[in-house]
Amino acid sequence: MPYRYPRGRNAAAEALSRKIDKRSARLAVIGLGYVGLPLAVEFAEAGFKVTGIDVDARRVRKLLAGESYIRDVPTAELGALVRSGRLTATTDFAALKHADAVNVCVPTPLSKQRDPDMSFVVAAAEQVARHLRAGMLVILESTTYPGTTDELILPLLARSGLKVGRDFFLAFSPERVDPGNPRFNTRNIPKVVGGVTPTCTSVAARLYSQRLEHVIPVSSPQVAEMVKLLENTFRSVNIGLVNEIALLCRRLKIDAWEVIEAAATKPFGFMPFFPGPGLGGHCIPIDPFYLAWKARASGFETRFIELAGHINGQMPDHVVDLVAESLNRRGKAVHGSRVLVLGVAYKADIDDIRESPSLDIMQTLIDRGARVEYSDPFVPTLEFAGRRFRSVPLTAAHLRRFDCAVIATAHSGVPYAGVLKYSKGVVDTRNALRGRRSRKIVRL
Repeated sequence: MPYRYPRGRNAAAEALSRKIDKRSARLAVIGLGYVGLPLAVEFAEAGFKVTGIDVDARRVRKLLAGESYIRDVPTAELGALVRSGRLTATTDFAALKHADAVNVCVPTPLSKQRDPDMSFVVAAAEQVARHLRAGMLVILESTTYPGTTDELILPLLARSGLKVGRDFFLAFSPERVDPGNPRFNTRNIPKVVGGVTPTCTSVAARLYSQRLEHVIPVSSPQVAEMVKLLENTFRSVNIGLVNEIALLCRRLKIDAWEVIEAAATKPFGFMPFFPGPGLGGHCIPIDPFYLAWKARASGFETRFIELAGHINGQMPDHVVDLVAESLNRRGKAVHGSRVLVLGVAYKADIDDIRESPSLDIMQTLIDRGARVEYSDPFVPTLEFAGRRFRSVPLTAAHLRRFDCAVIATAHSGVPYAGVLKYSKGVVDTRNALRGRRSRKIVRL
């Protein structure tokens, strides 16, 4: 889709736009993880020459060998792009001196104090600033608090003496990657983009529109930054609500899952969310804290958001209490019992363990003296709690060894009927045993 520039000619914007339209613009993507690698692949598929930059030499070696390390990027597709010369990778930030456009897709974790850790973003921006030149487009995609692009990135780039919107172009576009989603991917998820100036927005939108199906320009980077935080805070708050409803239903001896499914039959005014053992992943457990931090800095208290975070954060402890209940039914204590955690990825059918509540459950069980192991077809080994774990095969013989099995992540393809049949007790946090009745089951 074409984009019109604001009134008045801008030679740098027009020159870059011609390069973008001809696919002759050279692109760089900093950070080749779950966000950066799929984006780099999409740009390369569109015909651009793309250089991925990452400080992880292992990732770079795999990419150069045409081997994908991201489940959503097929190795065959990646290998073809590498062999064609349209996609390459390096650990050397000097590659930025050849780039016409740079997308920054680096992590934005939380500090130990639960404040934003912007060290990766700052490090990447400083490298970009070293190689900034007239006509370059810079887009930040890392999830962050409103104001980051204008207050943190722009001053670093402006030290060059170049003027934003005239000599170089700066925008923010929130990543919306949902790992393992078979329906929505980088190409067909609508792409929000907000530039520091209208020309910045137009140039950035023009780049994305070469490959992505839907581009949504907004008025500023702050709006684009807030969009991502709203999306994930919305999920966090609603999951917090339904988790609290699940806790209440358990106290009232009501099946929360049946309540939710019945409520979901209403064709308007209700959107179903489901309880679980806690929040995981690279966004939902973290983004509300970014928003709350920014709110505190502005003298505003986000009580609603922080309460949801508190409820969600307590769910792993609640799951451990359910394990204790399951064991107590058979006269056993948590201490000394063998517990198998089914699923350590943060959600079904992916291998990502970032912020996974399963790890909190395992750690708490270990702290209480349980002998803990795990089974996950997507995570064959796990370095955790000072030791190396290996995924336990879900055979009848293995399942019989444990005093309790905890369904923490409901991967498809797992033989849940067999888990119920051969386990002595099952704590089901995901409704994986829906419709089955057994005294062995303790449901969330």
